Amino acid sequence: MNETIQPLNPIAFTLGPIQVHWYGIIIGCGLALALYLAIREGNKRGLPKETFADLMIWAIPIAIISARIYYVIFEWNYYAGHPGEIPKIWHGGIAIHGAIIGSVITTYFFTKSRKISFWKVADIAAPSLILGQAIGRWGNFMNQEAHGGPVSRAFLENLHLPDFIINQMYINGSYYHPTFLYESIWDITGFLLLIVLRRVNLRRGEIFLSYLIWYSVGRYFIEGLRTDSLMLTEHLKMAQMISIVLVIVAVVILIFRRKTGQADSRYLDQSN
Repeated sequence: MNETIQPLNPIAFTLGPIQVHWYGIIIGCGLALALYLAIREGNKRGLPKETFADLMIWAIPIAIISARIYYVIFEWNYYAGHPGEIPKIWHGGIAIHGAIIGSVITTYFFTKSRKISFWKVADIAAPSLILGQAIGRWGNFMNQEAHGGPVSRAFLENLHLPDFIINQMYINGSYYHPTFLYESIWDITGFLLLIVLRRVNLRRGEIFLSYLIWYSVGRYFIEGLRTDSLMLTEHLKMAQMISIVLVIVAVVILIFRRKTGQADSRYLDQSN
């Protein structure tokens, strides 16, 4: 029976010679929803209405470019011999840690130029970011990538997964851990947690730092199951190392800002 399983078509439709991939559509939908939620929350928190729309003009392309650069750097042995593949992000191969780095740097300089609080903008954007990541993982699903090691069909059926997910995890004669799904569920849970933390009225910056901690903890363990990881050394996965660093940095910043009085403002404060 396994021989008859056909993967879902990663191409949504064609426009003449142009193939439109589900990967790009799903990533685009995640970005659009994230932007909508950030704009709506930014308006409630007293930011100028154009803040997030203007920020995204810079942040989205820079995040995509930095995510691709990050991936290409750690897969340079392949891309050095296939330079034509470097711009083809629709084939997969963008690293979320690269996107986070690019987005944070862009946001920092953007907020400085607008004379508004970086931490306020980061707090507002954090739930949108992790929800966008949750949606984006389904682009990996369509490409049959970002999966874990081999498992049995019975294992997947015991997770009570629908057949379309189980069948899509049948790749080259074997079934694999749907780690894209594990991370998507973790991210959705994180989104709900951050929404709750808004009501708690944490100190400014702590919702964003909570996002970094939550995402990094989940990513560390899920990355351990994956077989396509970017490697820092022969035995050390880059995403796991970055996750550890992000947790430590986030905790240190949180403590430092509290002790120095830099986190006296609260999330629901209207000041910029």
